[in-house]
Amino acid sequence: MLRPLKLFYANPHILILVGIGLLFSVNAHAQSSSSHSPYSQFGLGQMRGDLLPQMRAMGGISTAVRLQGGLPTLNISNPASYSGFNRTILDAGLYGNITQLEKGSLAGNTADFAFSHFAFGFSLNRTNGPKVGGISFGLMPYSDVGYHTNASRQIDNTPYTTSLVGEGGLNKAYVGYGVSPFKNFSVGANVGFLFGNLYNKSVIEFPQGHGFYNTSQTNTRRVTGLTVDYGAQYLLPLGNRTNITIGYSGSLNNAVNSQVTSMVTRTQTDYSSDVTEQVPIDTSSTNLLSDRKINLPLRHNVGFTLSKGINWMVGADFNYADWSNFQTMQGEDKLGKNIGIAVGGQIKPDPTSLNYLKVVDYRLGFRYNKTHMTVNNERINDMAVTVGFGLPLPESGFGRTFSNINISAEFGQQGTLNNNLIRERYINIHFGFTINDAWFIRRSYD
Repeated sequence: MLRPLKLFYANPHILILVGIGLLFSVNAHAQSSSSHSPYSQFGLGQMRGDLLPQMRAMGGISTAVRLQGGLPTLNISNPASYSGFNRTILDAGLYGNITQLEKGSLAGNTADFAFSHFAFGFSLNRTNGPKVGGISFGLMPYSDVGYHTNASRQIDNTPYTTSLVGEGGLNKAYVGYGVSPFKNFSVGANVGFLFGNLYNKSVIEFPQGHGFYNTSQTNTRRVTGLTVDYGAQYLLPLGNRTNITIGYSGSLNNAVNSQVTSMVTRTQTDYSSDVTEQVPIDTSSTNLLSDRKINLPLRHNVGFTLSKGINWMVGADFNYADWSNFQTMQGEDKLGKNIGIAVGGQIKPDPTSLNYLKVVDYRLGFRYNKTHMTVNNERINDMAVTVGFGLPLPESGFGRTFSNINISAEFGQQGTLNNNLIRERYINIHFGFTINDAWFIRRSYD
């Protein structure tokens, strides 16, 4: 008889998905912005938040989310939740956006689609050993800039067009750790690396045949640096499989590097193809405008959830972010405080049913934010109703591996038509594919 030999087993399909997810996430985040909001010109752009589709579908509640459907979930917004991992979790997703912009009697529509996130989490706990917590790492968007305005002008009877264009985005790669120092209480932290470029372009274009060169000035903000986010959760069992969880998460006003360079070029308009574009002729000047530290907003979030097993969960979050110490570009107005609330939940009608529609997770939520932006003496507000589904896939490996497709939609509005401003109505759609797998299994062979 051979002595028992203990081995770790990892599902090879998961390893392939990890590699593909990392490859596509890196490629996707190297692309241009997926934002189409005129308000993305303020601060660092349209903030995306560390939310996976299953959280967005519930209005964005996340601070006290530890369990979904009675099982530990990957909740990047509060790293204290990592201590509850009992399986390996892989989550990758896609993002789509449809936006309608209105100003006075004018209206326009835009749409975009991009790879959104890749996240991975696993437990460090051993079956009969000490509880040492869980780890998560991944890559996701931090903010996007995307706007385009133009105006027709004339000088000495020569018409020309001026344009202001913003594009680009910031991404965040992170690694986090969560641990439970004593029963029902957990703490955790994420260390992130922020990187990316934000482009602001000013373009003057003359009509074809007037004999003038066009001029383009591009200011590039390159942002890099480390960020630290942290959180805590306390789970209180109420009996009869009912729990209440109280959570807190936040960050200090992390300082990151911001280098701004300016490049002025002369261009010609290429009308030879279906897409009109500017072809550079030469560079007039390149200058370093600033190289300094900027402070990210100070954030505090508190929330609670009430849940019963795998049947249902409801919760609420209160969010606060102070942008008043953020160093804007020269000539911009100072930013203020972002204050928001979110409520939401999910329900599974009958977890034991053979009817597929009764084992789907149905999610609903609402969020409202008084943003950090004030334009023309008008505070810019953002609100949305959210819906979503968690669609379970067939289990494999005798219940060792189970997966979900998570779909969420945000139907929202930002801004107003008052004071000559722009009203933005949008539909954000997020798709996520989640794999829960008992990745590391001790097997014995005789």
